[in-house]
Amino acid sequence: MTRPNIVFVLTDDHAAHAISAYGSRVNRTPHIDRIGEQGARMDALYCTNSICTPSRASILTGTYSHVNGACSIYSQFDYRVPTFPEVLQGRGYRTALYGKWHLGTAEKALPRGFEDWRIFPDQGEYVDPVMIGPGGEETIPGYATDIVTQQAIDFLDSLEEDDPFCLLVHHKAPHRPWIPHPRHTGLYEVGTIPEPETMWDDHASMSSAVQQVKMTLDDMVETDYKEPVPPELEGEEHWRERSSWKYQRYMRDYLQTVQAVDDSVGALSTWLDEHGRADDTILVYTSDQGFFLGDHGWFDKRLMFDESLTMPMLVRWPGRIPAGTAVDAMLTNVDIAATLLEACGIAPQEALPAQQGRSFLPWLRGERVEDWPEEIYYRYWEHDDPNHRAPAHYGIRTRTHKLIHYYNDGLGTPGSSDRIWPEEFELYDLLADPAELTNLADDPAHASVRAQLEDQLARLQASVGDAPYTGPDTPRLDWSV
Repeated sequence: MTRPNIVFVLTDDHAAHAISAYGSRVNRTPHIDRIGEQGARMDALYCTNSICTPSRASILTGTYSHVNGACSIYSQFDYRVPTFPEVLQGRGYRTALYGKWHLGTAEKALPRGFEDWRIFPDQGEYVDPVMIGPGGEETIPGYATDIVTQQAIDFLDSLEEDDPFCLLVHHKAPHRPWIPHPRHTGLYEVGTIPEPETMWDDHASMSSAVQQVKMTLDDMVETDYKEPVPPELEGEEHWRERSSWKYQRYMRDYLQTVQAVDDSVGALSTWLDEHGRADDTILVYTSDQGFFLGDHGWFDKRLMFDESLTMPMLVRWPGRIPAGTAVDAMLTNVDIAATLLEACGIAPQEALPAQQGRSFLPWLRGERVEDWPEEIYYRYWEHDDPNHRAPAHYGIRTRTHKLIHYYNDGLGTPGSSDRIWPEEFELYDLLADPAELTNLADDPAHASVRAQLEDQLARLQASVGDAPYTGPDTPRLDWSV
């Protein structure tokens, strides 16, 4: 079998419910949709730690955060843990990476396993971004999404006809602060974007820590919505009207940045088609995690609610993946590396001994795997984050239920004693309450379900080699970094 090529497009914070292939009510993404129409759509892919650096480390290595070291955006990725591009480069693949890296820019933290690469420092900028490459740092004029796309196409143009290649296209978009390209001005006009059904959720049954997260629409600042709040909307009594006002402007810009990504996917797909490389190339579109688009009245991610937990993923491989395949298996970002390696004819466990994932290639081929897990493990590590105040937690999601354990005992603001977060639980019946509005953790009628899930969670945590939180003596993250 001819070794397949890989074009892996990774975006940042692109929620599945802002992709029309997933039934979006707010936008259209025809080029991204086409991947799923001609291949497969993952309907139950979840991140294991919903924040940029940890998810990217898990995608590359096939390991959970406690193994690869990237537990938070402030943690150091352990570069002794190899990645799937390193394996492919060692097997003769031409490899390149362009765009957002977010795994560090110190010398020891620069990309490995790529013959060519250009990355944004930290989050990067949308306009005239600085990029770091093998030759050093430079400012590149233009729009970040277009720049990364052109760099990817230039790499493709440099290949010989029979070169196997692995190309990673890592866009900054649609990450905050959502600066669109002018060509998309006029799309998704303010006042036309539907509000989500859960936008006015009062969080009454949720844990006290979640009730105090700093991620509500009203917590957004002017750099998010790009213009001053009208004076008539100021004041606590106008918080609801003000939240709607902010939502429309935030979503307009978010969706316009997504549109540039869709353009990019179209350009890459066209190149593959026109150069006769589509049939022997695995084209992947995914995001490092989901995102709250006003759902539950929030923006951002981090929490274990499905809008944040769910990753979109569409995969095209003509002749190997039947067109229109819908995969309902419960998958995680830890499974991606194993899947790509197996597709390239490489035994994942031999190539990446530390990896903890399982290839879902059979599912992509339209096969059912009877012993596939029906549960996933999640852990968000960032205790005491002063910017979002999202509580640390771990949990389990099954087909029917979700149990979240907020194990933290930290202070809401470092150095302050104004708010103590107790140990708390949330339990959701995903069949009766798919929007996750009613916490049943303390409902006596669901005590046996909670007990069963607590037992399952403990076994699952042990099976991936993670350890429960043991108390305040655990080293805290240094938020001054």
